[in-house]
Amino acid sequence: MPTITSSEGQSREATLGGAAAGAGYLLWGLSVIFYRQLANVVPFEILAHRTLWSILLVGALIFGLRRGAHLAELLRDRRKLATLAFTAMILGSNWWLFIWAVNSGRILETSLGYFINPLVSVLAGVLLLGERLSRPQISAMVLAIAGVSYFTISLGFLPWISLVLALSFAAYGYLRKITRVDALAGLLVEVLVMAPFALAYLAYASAHGGTSFVKAGWLTDLLLVATGPMTTLPLLLFTYGAQRIRLTTLGLLQYLVPTTSFIIAVWMYGEPLGHGQFVTFGFIWIGLAIFTADMWRKEREFRRAALPAQ
Repeated sequence: MPTITSSEGQSREATLGGAAAGAGYLLWGLSVIFYRQLANVVPFEILAHRTLWSILLVGALIFGLRRGAHLAELLRDRRKLATLAFTAMILGSNWWLFIWAVNSGRILETSLGYFINPLVSVLAGVLLLGERLSRPQISAMVLAIAGVSYFTISLGFLPWISLVLALSFAAYGYLRKITRVDALAGLLVEVLVMAPFALAYLAYASAHGGTSFVKAGWLTDLLLVATGPMTTLPLLLFTYGAQRIRLTTLGLLQYLVPTTSFIIAVWMYGEPLGHGQFVTFGFIWIGLAIFTADMWRKEREFRRAALPAQ
């Protein structure tokens, strides 16, 4: 049998990693179709079910993948637990707003938010970590600000859904990055923090008119249960891929999420893409192109500098 060289093995791992990360991002993008099927359910109830079913699935995965040691280590670290309690509130708010926006026919605004998110993350690095912006990054920031400003002036209102989604997800990503915990163990702690609120809401709703679960039919029940897998499966694929591919590749793949939801919003659900929105997205896309090209150039320079001298 032919032997597999180290380089061939690394190439195969990178290919599998890229496919996994891409599939995870694609699932996140397609999730707007999934949540749109639950438009007849109150967003708070969807969030509650997403939280509770995620606990069961993530707990089973931790047990099945033998990640119990990671969870035990995390539970002994009070500082990390306190941070995860805070990130749980950010994540829950982000989830709720996303669900509400999708079911309110405002998918384009969620798409805009996740297009803006990489630039907000860079800005967070400047403000919180003292990082310096390059000229291309400054140009990208200016274009993003111009796009949001044009949206506000031309349409007469601030795209608050886009901004809140971008800011909350950037804040969540920053805090999870500096906390450095196992992805599954961290997510389990976060949904456990949200669980009392989820149970309290379901108890209140049951006592005041009832919930959609069981009453709205088997398809709605199935979809509510499926919110658990729809939350954890993309995360698993993303985590597997992120460990095997370059950061630049991962950064490019993340645009699959807003691109997919943008296409779905316009061509599947017929959300209006007027002149104001089109110009806004144009500013953002040009800014992201500049930002991505700069990121790619820096990675190439870094890899070239890391090569041993010949």
